[in-house]
Amino acid sequence: MSQQRWMLPEGVEESLAPAAWALEDLRRRLLDHFRGRDYQLIQPPLIEHLDSLLTGTAQDLDQQTFKLIDPLSGRLLGLRADMTPQAARIAARHYADQAVVRLCYLGTVLRAQSEHLGGSRSPRQVGCEIFGEAGIDADIEALTLMLETLELAGVSEAHVDLGHVGVYRAVIESLHLSTADELIVFDLVQRKSRPDLERWLAAMSLPKAGAAMLLDLLDLHGDTTVIARARQVLAPAGSGAMDALALLESVATVLTERRPAPPVHVDLAELRGFRYKTGLVFAAFTPGFGRELARGGRYDGVGGAFGAPRPATGFSADLNELLRLGTAHG
Repeated sequence: MSQQRWMLPEGVEESLAPAAWALEDLRRRLLDHFRGRDYQLIQPPLIEHLDSLLTGTAQDLDQQTFKLIDPLSGRLLGLRADMTPQAARIAARHYADQAVVRLCYLGTVLRAQSEHLGGSRSPRQVGCEIFGEAGIDADIEALTLMLETLELAGVSEAHVDLGHVGVYRAVIESLHLSTADELIVFDLVQRKSRPDLERWLAAMSLPKAGAAMLLDLLDLHGDTTVIARARQVLAPAGSGAMDALALLESVATVLTERRPAPPVHVDLAELRGFRYKTGLVFAAFTPGFGRELARGGRYDGVGGAFGAPRPATGFSADLNELLRLGTAHG
């Protein structure tokens, strides 16, 4: 019993010196950098009304959110599991008069479930969001800022994964599937389960061209030459798919012009955040680390639930992971 008193909950961490000082130094470097790029720092509350926390893009966070009853109001509250929805609320509520607003944040989030086996349930989330700018320049700015964040943390050899949810959406729309069938296909593509997808397609009466596009999606991953191949095999999906591929190509070109240029991997079946992402999606990886270091993408329409819908893009990362990997790879 005496040992249990000092044990922390699973997935919850504390920091002591010298690691705590290193975290503070990194925090200052990053916030100074964001400030120099004209981002406004926000410090949202750790706890909010649940219906606010889980509005719009945050619906996917329901299973990760700790919930409790407010003894003062009797309303259901939630502990934040992600600061991005809070940034969207703040942008809609306090910056509605600004056509474009850039916000940054850094703080602990708490999750009922870890995103991966043995992972932290109390990441220190750092991120930047751009609200009100719909063009590709904002996407490139968010992606560039993500890479600069990794560099400031001392993380070397960052690889970038690129995707665009508009490609998959265009393919699905061209097939005119029922809602139930769309859910089935989404699950199969998300799991990249080719045998299961082949069996499902064999049982359906889809046109051959449509079935072929779905199967091709699973193979459309690799270096940037994938984009040219996708233009050929996904042509029946129409202009929506072609526009998304053109944007991907433009972003990939910008990345190749960086010095040093990061290796770029394209995956057109990447559906992370599909329910709320609306365009470019990206993530950063490093050799020897089996999961993403940072991720981001476009999620237009955010803020609609708060009365101020507008375009949005951004990225986030876990400061704890960046520090560990920066130390290991620096």
